[in-house]
Amino acid sequence: MIGIFDSGIGGMTVARAVEQLLPNYPIVYYGDIARTPYGPKSPETIINYSIRNTEFLLDKGAKLIIIACNSASSVATKTLRDRFQVPIIEVISPAAERAIQISKTRRIGIIGTKATVKSGIYQQTINKANPEFKVFAKACPLLVPLVEENWLNKRETKMILRRYLYPLKNQQIDTLVLGCTHYPLLKDLIQARIGKKVQLIDSSIQTAHYVKEYLLRHPEIVNEQSDASHSYYASDCTETALKVAERIFHRPMELIVA
Repeated sequence: MIGIFDSGIGGMTVARAVEQLLPNYPIVYYGDIARTPYGPKSPETIINYSIRNTEFLLDKGAKLIIIACNSASSVATKTLRDRFQVPIIEVISPAAERAIQISKTRRIGIIGTKATVKSGIYQQTINKANPEFKVFAKACPLLVPLVEENWLNKRETKMILRRYLYPLKNQQIDTLVLGCTHYPLLKDLIQARIGKKVQLIDSSIQTAHYVKEYLLRHPEIVNEQSDASHSYYASDCTETALKVAERIFHRPMELIVA
């Protein structure tokens, strides 16, 4: 079973991508809606939440964990890998690697939470691979609450996006990493405001591809099932969360509060 956790519902974009690429692998998901967003919180708090989330998924039978949260990936990955004896896959490396592959001007933009941007993890990952790349990061702390409230096409959301993206547009980037798994839900709005010449990197899709390749190399970790079923848990459940979940999966969803 593949275990996936996020600070809220944004990580469901990863779960959806994994479902599509790996339809015969059972998934258990945990969204920490009660404590979202993680981005403004301290690294210590994010690490503690991530440990609890991982323990929950392991108790449900997960054999591989995906940290479907950039904030948690940026500060908690090492702790989780040291603490737990299962593969821990984060969402940052797959997205960074893809950005390096497709950027022609070597000018890459990153948008993410305060925790992700402050950690500098994308800059470190990209520049470790190629120090000639210029990386420009912008924290966008209001976007996660807007997505969690289902304000996906509001005038206020469009205005905030324009303001956040303006500095990156001025840097003449040709590639923009959506450094939060909530952001794919705003992809069309982001593309319109950053410009059609800028390529967007969806970390949820890149992570799903990475997981598929990983399991092809390590088939013994998670067994395929012809009748694979998926379970979606959350620390809280609201009507808005269900609406966003249904928008992501294009089907009615049930979130089990645990």
